[in-house]
Amino acid sequence: MRLGVLDIGSNTGHLLVVDGHRGAAPVPAYSLKEPLRLAEHLDAEGAVDRTGTAALITFIREAKEVAEDRGCEVVHAFATSAVRDATNADVVLEEVRLQTGMTLEVLPGGDEARLTFLAVRRWFGWSSGRLAVFDIGGGSLEVAAGCDETPDTAQSLPLGAGRLTREWLGPDTCEPETVRGLRRHVRAEIARVAGAMLRGGNADHAVATSKTFRSLARICGAAPSAEGPYVRRMLAHSDLAAAFPALCEMSVAEIASLPGVSGNRAHQIVAGAVVADAVMDLFDLAALEVCPWALREGVILQRLDAL
Repeated sequence: MRLGVLDIGSNTGHLLVVDGHRGAAPVPAYSLKEPLRLAEHLDAEGAVDRTGTAALITFIREAKEVAEDRGCEVVHAFATSAVRDATNADVVLEEVRLQTGMTLEVLPGGDEARLTFLAVRRWFGWSSGRLAVFDIGGGSLEVAAGCDETPDTAQSLPLGAGRLTREWLGPDTCEPETVRGLRRHVRAEIARVAGAMLRGGNADHAVATSKTFRSLARICGAAPSAEGPYVRRMLAHSDLAAAFPALCEMSVAEIASLPGVSGNRAHQIVAGAVVADAVMDLFDLAALEVCPWALREGVILQRLDAL
């Protein structure tokens, strides 16, 4: 069957159209993306502002038309951290429904971590043993670990690269004292949930997903996306630690010129690097392997399993 997954993330709106059936890997047929940056369209009260809501509605209208044109039998639409945490989430969701006819499901943070874990498990398989999975989004950090397809621990923390950039860092360069404060904050938040992850034992395979980790791995020398999804891509802690001081001294324009960094996410790379460094340090991980599958694929696989 052909189905669409409409993912309204904290950074990007993404429609992924796939062909799939139960027991097979979903095959991408079409992709539509728009940098909505909802995590940065929150006002002082934590509400999505009018500009962010208007951009969201415009994108959903376009995505709905594209899904119909591409022959999708069903479109599963969901929103993550930026909408989930917004103080006016109900108002935004109702406005989206009235103006587009699309009902957005708001994924709880735990489900976001669980479905990402499912995607990673299916990609790497049972030979990975105990998996630890980390996903830095725009609004949140998802962590999960376990030996099965369902993790025995799944947590969502308010440590997304977009959120931290908005709350901690300036529009261009980063002051050293501010970065130190951000580092202390991130490590304290992660330490609160570290025990639940570590009680199950050390991971046999530690994995990172999504754009921020992919960009950091590419900055540190991983293969470009043009080489395909089956090339092994690693992010070594030592490489990230070596690259971090230079990243803090670069302007956003300079970061955007680095390999694997998109212009609309360049300003978030420093915050993302702070989180990635903390994850690898606190969980004693020398490296993370980057998985091409993440939340969207997890949602698709769960849907196909239910057929």
